[in-house]
Amino acid sequence: MKKVNIYFNRWFSVAYHYMNLIRNNEDGVPVQIFATHPDIRHMSLQGADVAGTEPAVTGIEYVQFCIDFCRSNEIDIFIPRLHMMDIALHAAQFDAIGTKVLVCRDLDLLEMMLDKGKFYEKVKDSGIMEIPEYHVVNTAEQFKTAYEDLVAKGLRVCFKPTETEGGLGFRIINNSRSPLQELFGYVTQHISFDEAYRVLSGAETFPDLMVMELLEGYEYSIDCLADENGRLLAAVPRRKDTGRLRVMEHIPELELIAERVAETYRIPFNFNIQMKYGGSVPKLLEINPRMSGGLHVSCLSGINFPYLAVKSALGGEVQPVSFGEDVLASHVEQPMIMKIFAESTIQDAVN
Repeated sequence: MKKVNIYFNRWFSVAYHYMNLIRNNEDGVPVQIFATHPDIRHMSLQGADVAGTEPAVTGIEYVQFCIDFCRSNEIDIFIPRLHMMDIALHAAQFDAIGTKVLVCRDLDLLEMMLDKGKFYEKVKDSGIMEIPEYHVVNTAEQFKTAYEDLVAKGLRVCFKPTETEGGLGFRIINNSRSPLQELFGYVTQHISFDEAYRVLSGAETFPDLMVMELLEGYEYSIDCLADENGRLLAAVPRRKDTGRLRVMEHIPELELIAERVAETYRIPFNFNIQMKYGGSVPKLLEINPRMSGGLHVSCLSGINFPYLAVKSALGGEVQPVSFGEDVLASHVEQPMIMKIFAESTIQDAVN
């Protein structure tokens, strides 16, 4: 059986797990995994058979780097994260060299999913799920007005950039903070309104921020798998519990939301819906049109999300699948030797 060549461009460290999940697939399909990153020692590359260094370029130059890499290495499947929009814009050039790109090709939809403010408007119009109370602002005065409006409704307030990944830029407004106590404690996401307003007032305008109600219930990531046409094949709600504990559990209303999202937007392959409860109501945080940072945990449900996406992209038959019993999971760090050096070369390698 011919090996399938699979390429990951710059990914998070957890791509190490995705690569091994694909490699150890249930069908015994042989794969060779390629990966690139600006840092050749990055953890994600340790799961690859062939690793390379990415150049410090953007836009069409970066896309051309990826095209050349796919051509020279006869890549069958390309799973991008970095510069996803640029790559999607030029997906036809990858088709032309025989490389299948696992990316949403609805460019308008992809652009909206990458901008939380625009996507909230889209979801609001569709009515398929609830969204938090929010305002999009780019001046200090707009920020103040938005904050006062939400507080008047009896809501706690947080804010984050409309274009970001993970928790970058997320802050909770807390006016009862003790700066001295915080100085001797952990770095916190809390900030007072006055401090935030002072910082934002230092610029005439700033990149769009979403000022929104703080949801204080359980947070769920719904990891989803769809075929190339966006037909939902699997959905696993994964809940953050205390510490490092994670729970994969059947929540009918969240599974229904996954079905509605798939039917409405037809997002292909792997995607992730992040929800958080406000009281008894699950509300949207964001949708990521890619594998989530915790997808390898959801795979403990028995569903190999990364491999099944690859199988579907290659034209294999993937039937809808559900997981069985609820699963409680966690993780511990695993030390790993990346390379053995002679004593005289260790300091050179570190430097």
